[in-house]
Amino acid sequence: MNVLRTAIREVLILEPRVFGDDRGFFFESYNQRALAQAAGIAAPFVQDNHSRSARNVLRGLHYQIGQPQGKLVRAIVGTVFDVAVDIRRSSPTFGKWVSFELSAANKRMAWIPAGFAHGFLALSEHAELLYKTTDFWDPEHERTIIWDDRDLGIAWPVSGAPTLSEKDRRGVRFRDAAVFE
Repeated sequence: MNVLRTAIREVLILEPRVFGDDRGFFFESYNQRALAQAAGIAAPFVQDNHSRSARNVLRGLHYQIGQPQGKLVRAIVGTVFDVAVDIRRSSPTFGKWVSFELSAANKRMAWIPAGFAHGFLALSEHAELLYKTTDFWDPEHERTIIWDDRDLGIAWPVSGAPTLSEKDRRGVRFRDAAVFE
């Protein structure tokens, strides 16, 4: 596994070893021992999630304040523009964000640790993400920062207005969001 650091050192891009030939390909999408050895990620995963989005659907920026979740994210269909925002007040990168493309073609995975808000925009006709989480979903602790917050200034490659859920339309400004100390 090749581990790529992003501008926020805790957010990682993971490139698995892919074995391919004229029949197709094979790779380990999750190996607890390899993840711990190569990337230092030893967090236990307790829940797997699968989402499907049409082009221009934007989901996020989501996080859980009382039950923070680390996420291991990968695209299995299509392409997404993926974003992680540091919402740890004590961090030198507080309020900064990183973005990267995850796709079925590049087979990259992203490690987004607890303490970050996460969102993505579907760039292809359809995109499907699988992601493992380090804690269970809890609606009581779920929070959303508005995707187009001026203070964050995320450069979403969106054409026109994105398709949003009601929850994402009601997201709060970053300056008003509950954050981690």
